[in-house]
Amino acid sequence: MAGRTPLAVLTRDGRLLFATRIARLFGYGFLSVVLVLYLVEIGFGAFQVGLLLTLTLVGDAAISLWLTTHADRIGRRRVLLAGAGLMVLAGIAFLLSRDIWVLVLTATIGVISPSGNEVGPFLAVEQAALSQTVADRQRTRVFAWYNLAGSFATACGALAAGLLGGALQATGASSLDSYRAIILGYALIGVLLAGLFATLSPAIEAPIRADVSVATRLGLHRSQGVVARLAALFALDAFAGGFVIQSIVSFWFATRFGLSIGALGALFFAANILAGVSALLAAPLAARFGLINTMVFTHLPSNVLLILVPLMPTAPLAVALLLARFSISQMDVPTRQSYTMAVVDPDERSAAAGVTGIARSVGAAVSPSIAAPLMASVGVGGLPFVIAGSLKIVYDLLLYRSFRSHRPPEEMAPGGRDTPPGPVGR
Repeated sequence: MAGRTPLAVLTRDGRLLFATRIARLFGYGFLSVVLVLYLVEIGFGAFQVGLLLTLTLVGDAAISLWLTTHADRIGRRRVLLAGAGLMVLAGIAFLLSRDIWVLVLTATIGVISPSGNEVGPFLAVEQAALSQTVADRQRTRVFAWYNLAGSFATACGALAAGLLGGALQATGASSLDSYRAIILGYALIGVLLAGLFATLSPAIEAPIRADVSVATRLGLHRSQGVVARLAALFALDAFAGGFVIQSIVSFWFATRFGLSIGALGALFFAANILAGVSALLAAPLAARFGLINTMVFTHLPSNVLLILVPLMPTAPLAVALLLARFSISQMDVPTRQSYTMAVVDPDERSAAAGVTGIARSVGAAVSPSIAAPLMASVGVGGLPFVIAGSLKIVYDLLLYRSFRSHRPPEEMAPGGRDTPPGPVGR
């Protein structure tokens, strides 16, 4: 039956959103391998690199907060197109300028992903659109494939950056010129995204809320308290993750073990492939053990492995532990996204995904400015791994304590619901 195939339940718009996810995450992976290397090459110091990465995430949080909390009112497609435009703007500015203040300004208002992960308003709006087109019991499985597609795309982008950069340098191009070619590719991917978003139909727009008299704040009404608690916890997790974003880890492996750009591209290709597979495994585990249990008890061991990475004396051992960590680290991602969509009303989904996503961006914005100088310091370069893993363990325990009894609809009603959720008013 077609319903047994996760992608078969998608509408044309759903398939387009998968395509935009793939293109976007390819671009993020493509850029993240060389971003810090490029900034160092044009003369930025460790403090300046950390500051720019922090302002990138702060600006993304501010702009995305406004866009996602207004997306259901002004139109989801318009918000997605605006995000694509900001991605193009950032790529062009980083390509053409070496002035720190120009790049800081662009990083603040544009869309640049130093981590290889989602930034901008895209994820929140796409999650909301996908959620309203599939049944509750299909949602986690669709999100798992959605994340798998993104992880594979990030992996291919990282590998492509390594191959392209290595090939250009082998033909006589300077390191700087090879990095600039990759940044140009990032800007072109933004143009492609704009074209894809423009073809989405009105069916992706938010359902009309029946009871318009209910007060809203940041696009939320009934679920304000739940979303606030989730946002606080997700901010802590993201703050921890900001110590080990892909650009900084790439820099650490390059300076600690002397890995080349080609080796770094291959490393993050493998890491993101493993991350994608781990996300796919989340759906059957969540069906068996529940969303919260899957989020917490798969995340804890991955954080222990993260702490152990800098303690390894050789590159092969450090790489092996990092890859082992990635093989289980992403099972909480589709479950987290599905859980957030499940515990709010359909007309709150863009806002809920946006608020929790922005909380993650704000949490992640502070830590790179701390991590970058630490990574560059002799003797304590591995400390960000330890800080990140320890804080993530605290997050896991707090999440379990706060939400273990707050179950989504499909876990409360035997059999769940097998029809797509429609417009709901409360």
